[in-house]
Amino acid sequence: MTYQGVLTKMETEFLSPIQYFLVFENDFINLNQLLGKGISIQFVKYQCLNCGLDKPIYRQGFDKQCFYETARAGDWIMRPELSTAHLGKEDRDLEYEKKAQLQPHIVYLANSSNVKVGVTRKSQVPTRWIDQGAHEAIEIVEVPNRYLAGITEVALKDHVADKTNWRTMLKNDIKDENLVEWRERLRLFIPDEVKDYYIENNSETHLEFPVNKHPVKPKSLNIKKEVVYTGKLVGVKGQYLIFEDDTVFNVRANEGLVVNFSIH
Repeated sequence: MTYQGVLTKMETEFLSPIQYFLVFENDFINLNQLLGKGISIQFVKYQCLNCGLDKPIYRQGFDKQCFYETARAGDWIMRPELSTAHLGKEDRDLEYEKKAQLQPHIVYLANSSNVKVGVTRKSQVPTRWIDQGAHEAIEIVEVPNRYLAGITEVALKDHVADKTNWRTMLKNDIKDENLVEWRERLRLFIPDEVKDYYIENNSETHLEFPVNKHPVKPKSLNIKKEVVYTGKLVGVKGQYLIFEDDTVFNVRANEGLVVNFSIH
């Protein structure tokens, strides 16, 4: 059976294990049901997630022009501390930015390859942790806008990592950490204007991923270069498909690519 559609990040359900779905315009596929089966991925063309045109994808699923124009790719998305909607200042589209920035945000600790600090909208908990492949996470503060979350993350980055090592995460070469103790240690470094938003007495969230076999030496699939790849699916973690031959495919990094997805 073959499906065709434009890749967007996999949708998830927080169950044990986490359920993963590849969602196309007219179809969706539960990837958990495909573990142990042969999968083929074929690159067909580009389809920018903003304008829909067949133009090479630059970043985040957008072609170069759209990336620099759409409000969905402003610098404040990757760097929350640059948010200005709380001041009424527009970056690209103030109405969009108000909706995205002026809502509750969480600063959290997650353990995927190591303990890292991150920011997400409250509505994206625990989806954000799933997308990072974290096997445990805990909330530190809940603030009313993205700017306050951003300056908190910046303050804590001096004392804890803010990046995930994707190879370590996929290999499952990780150790359990006491995130409650980490949160207590980092409390000292929360900016003064955020201290009142500190979350007390919450516990870790644990996540289980549908992986039958972790890759020993994960190698990343460049489907634009390979055009077609076929392999046996043995796991899904973060936003990666994991295959028996240690090939891994980052679905989110390939947003905006139209593919044929075949099940054997």
